[in-house]
Amino acid sequence: MSKATNKAGLGALTLTALGIVYGDLGTSPLYTLKTVLNLAGGITPATVLGLVSLLVWTLVIITSVKYVLVVMRVDNDGEGGILALMSLIGIQRQQRPFIVAIGLFGAALIYGDGVITPAISVLSALEGLTIATPVFTPYVLPLTVAILAVLFLSQPFGTAKIGRLFGPIMTLWFLVIGALGIWGVAQHPAVLQALNPLLGIGFLIHGGAAGFLVLGGVFLCVTGAEALYADMGHVGARPIRLAWYGLVLPSLVLNYAGQGAILLAGASSEGNIFFRLCPPAFLVPMVALATVATIIASQAIITGAFSMTRQAIQLGWCPRMHITQTSSQGYGQIYVGTVNWILMVVTIALALAFRKSDNLAAAYGIAVSVTMLLTSCLLFVAMREVWHWSLWSAGAVAGFFALIDATFAAANAMKILEGGWVPLLLASIVFGLMWTWHHGSLAVAAALKVKAIPISQFLENIRQAGVPRVPGTAVFLTRTTEGAPPVMVWHVRNNRSLHQHVVALNVQVRPIPWVDPDGRLSIEKLGDDFWRLTVRYGFMERPDIPTAIAAADSKYRCALQLNDMTYYVGHETVLHRLDGHGLPLWLEIIFAFMLRNSAQTAGFFNLPRDGVVEIGRQIEI
Repeated sequence: MSKATNKAGLGALTLTALGIVYGDLGTSPLYTLKTVLNLAGGITPATVLGLVSLLVWTLVIITSVKYVLVVMRVDNDGEGGILALMSLIGIQRQQRPFIVAIGLFGAALIYGDGVITPAISVLSALEGLTIATPVFTPYVLPLTVAILAVLFLSQPFGTAKIGRLFGPIMTLWFLVIGALGIWGVAQHPAVLQALNPLLGIGFLIHGGAAGFLVLGGVFLCVTGAEALYADMGHVGARPIRLAWYGLVLPSLVLNYAGQGAILLAGASSEGNIFFRLCPPAFLVPMVALATVATIIASQAIITGAFSMTRQAIQLGWCPRMHITQTSSQGYGQIYVGTVNWILMVVTIALALAFRKSDNLAAAYGIAVSVTMLLTSCLLFVAMREVWHWSLWSAGAVAGFFALIDATFAAANAMKILEGGWVPLLLASIVFGLMWTWHHGSLAVAAALKVKAIPISQFLENIRQAGVPRVPGTAVFLTRTTEGAPPVMVWHVRNNRSLHQHVVALNVQVRPIPWVDPDGRLSIEKLGDDFWRLTVRYGFMERPDIPTAIAAADSKYRCALQLNDMTYYVGHETVLHRLDGHGLPLWLEIIFAFMLRNSAQTAGFFNLPRDGVVEIGRQIEI
């Protein structure tokens, strides 16, 4: 059981899981079957039964078996998601570029698909109004843009209070769509034949090329499955499993069966079939509930993007950004302004460009299908290195999942020219920026290390020069773990003095979510009143340097003057090396731009702003 599960009751966490984990999966009936029918062409009883069978068994194989039963068992100290999986595998051996590339591109793909989810979900919900009366048709797109704008504009205020309603609302949503499914099945019970997987297989075999293309639409029913794994750390595995088997899966299966049943009973396939399942008297309230459910689903995507951004920053693959904690009650309640505004612009632009959910469906799914395929590749490595399975066992299980994922990815690839290029382009840009930042940071660290002065030589130099030691404590943040901090050398050279108490501080982010408190601090005395302090954090933790220094002072009795402490941080300006041995010019230009616009060190490490001295310096890379 994860840390999250230990802190609250299983029932409360299950309710929370319904609110923050299952939004995307739960609202997929709004657009999935109608998209699949458009791809299938004509509607016959065999077609309807085959399509419903494919939807049901895709939910079972990918979500129930792959993610809920298998993938969620590979956790990194309770945390899930492709970045956490990448980090877990990386600490089994030295990190391998291939593993890192898979993890990073998988994470980038989630950003690419994340901008489509809010647009297609809200559009699908509001299109139900056109079934009530065609009068609403011209207003669907403007209302969608307005709702999306309000959603993103409200992010700085946090969701702590309104978030408490997410679980009950989504519980109501699943109960309602399950009840509608039962109502539909009652009209044509023969639809239950679709529970036979042979009907779906038969449709694919006899459908030819059209049957293969249909898989791209069928995949829409599981686009939120990756969120099950990514959100493990928020609520724990047991609540996610309980919610899935107890309510979500039965409701989804019933609803897809109900939509298929009314088609078999002769209902029109024009418009949104999901809303044709609803009795006319309840149509408008159903549209309202669907709209709220899609907003909740969109909120989960946005929050997930914020959390993944923080993980990438902590792991050194993303420049520091200003992160605001919007609630003291939950670590996951954060706001990242840069990410929010980029998501807002791209999401609204997509809604305006594609205009209808049917059009957006062409762009939806390809990014998540490739992410799932990459997860299966990492799963194979984890089975071998974490679970110590034999090559044949790991190959059989992971290979089965990879084959299914590859089939769906190939089917979705057929939609690249119709809009699938959008998430792929966005993911490629994000991946390129992360790769650039990491390699630029390594180049800066290497340049600083070359110029490092051994600490013994530095101390001897200041002794011989008679550098005065002034009252107070100076903390010099440094990337290097050896030699004198470059910022300190610059300070002494220009100010010709040094504080009485000195701490050379190195912050390390480990590839694990949480660092054991006993292993957080290590300290080495380098001279009289001179210490080198190393502070370690996990990629899910928020660095707090003043608290760490106070803990080190208490634990190791350094006698630091905590009330008279000044923090010195370096602010680098990178220049291109002219000797031809540096980074490519184009990469240096992009990295320099990212470095100039990254968040200040003081805020990221929770340093007191009135106690920080920033020292600028030029570094050739």
